[in-house]
Amino acid sequence: MPRPTAAQLAYGSCTVIFSTLAMLLLSQTSSGLGITVIALAALALGLLVAMTVPVPGARTEQAPAEPVADEERVPTTL
Repeated sequence: MPRPTAAQLAYGSCTVIFSTLAMLLLSQTSSGLGITVIALAALALGLLVAMTVPVPGARTEQAPAEPVADEERVPTTL
């Protein structure tokens, strides 16, 4: 598995931080179990975001075209 890029780390980290803060503020939970569930959900969301960030240079390879017969080739003149 390739190493994560800087963009993947940044997007994943920001997602974890902001989603944790948002869920804690919206739920107003104070129990340990609630905080643990929110933290695990934020980590899962951050991992999902980090893995879906497009990686530069990771293009899909196209299947090679069928070979062209010599009769079908167009001669080039210089």
